[in-house]
Amino acid sequence: MSQLMQANREWSSRPADQRFTSLTELDAYVQAVKSASHAKSLSSRAIQCVPVEGDTRALMCVGPNGGAVGITHWSFDQLAKRAGAPAGYLRSLPAPMAADCVNYGLHVTRDVDDLGILLYKNGGPAELRAVTGPNYGRIWNATITRALVERFGDGLSGDFRVPGEFGKTVAVTKDNTTLYASDRDMFVFLADEQHRIEVPNRRDGKSGAMARGFFVWNSEVGSATLGISTFLFDYVCCNRIVWGSQDYAEVRIRHTSGAPDRWLEEVAPAIESYANSSASNVVRAIEDARAQRIDNVDEFLAKRFTRPQVSAIKAAHMSEEQRPIETLWDATTGVTAYARGIQHQNERVQIEREAGKILDMA
Repeated sequence: MSQLMQANREWSSRPADQRFTSLTELDAYVQAVKSASHAKSLSSRAIQCVPVEGDTRALMCVGPNGGAVGITHWSFDQLAKRAGAPAGYLRSLPAPMAADCVNYGLHVTRDVDDLGILLYKNGGPAELRAVTGPNYGRIWNATITRALVERFGDGLSGDFRVPGEFGKTVAVTKDNTTLYASDRDMFVFLADEQHRIEVPNRRDGKSGAMARGFFVWNSEVGSATLGISTFLFDYVCCNRIVWGSQDYAEVRIRHTSGAPDRWLEEVAPAIESYANSSASNVVRAIEDARAQRIDNVDEFLAKRFTRPQVSAIKAAHMSEEQRPIETLWDATTGVTAYARGIQHQNERVQIEREAGKILDMA
């Protein structure tokens, strides 16, 4: 049985202050973060690192107007990279020496180069949250959560909501939520478990009812791409592992200068389409895939997989269905069955994405 571990990794690592019990609560948080943030471009020679008085390890950044801001763990990594020095090594040095190394890298060893700076201030001391290139295409978490709220509501009462446990609805708490955000990134997992889809030939020739789900993730400070993935699944356990997944499809957008436009062109319409699609649409896609025959299976699969993988996919389908691959749905089933036996998660998910692409051809 194929598993998706992305939500489990978030669930097992996030502290309480990064967990949210509704989509509207998450949206309010990231909207406030955006309101308290200010992005600007500066020359690398316009900023300087200085030691924090009374702390032998801490540094602050001073801007061209003399204002000092704190540095987050993540932004220090970015600053060190821009200065051409390993962040781990700099952290081992006394603050005055580390400041000299960063300043030398920013001011002396490189040509004048603009930096993209993201500052955050919400009542307390100002904080440097990101140091990127000048062409960084920031997509705000607030833009994404607002789109999700507009289409899915609070994530508790609509069709798509925080998933239950083993298919049963549960009260959403910080212990079992799938909505997360921090000063570095955000992650959302919602599912429609009420309107399950009866999938023919789900397993061992028998049909099975499957739910729709999706992940959305982003980082406005450069620690991750923007992405959305959709999939069908059997159930989600208490540890937020997605079990029995198939038809995994994914869109990723790097934060280049064109990223905001690609959000408008690709991801936002995908979310809109997923929100408005019905179970019958998915069933129709499966039926179309079952009806579309493949003339040359070996040639069809060889365009997407290696020769050993093609043989393994055909064998996996024969083992489960007791007949060779004949249609797009057979190919999707065979690829998914083959993926279930792959030990490494990254490789398995990549194969499952290919299965989703085959189904999309119907």
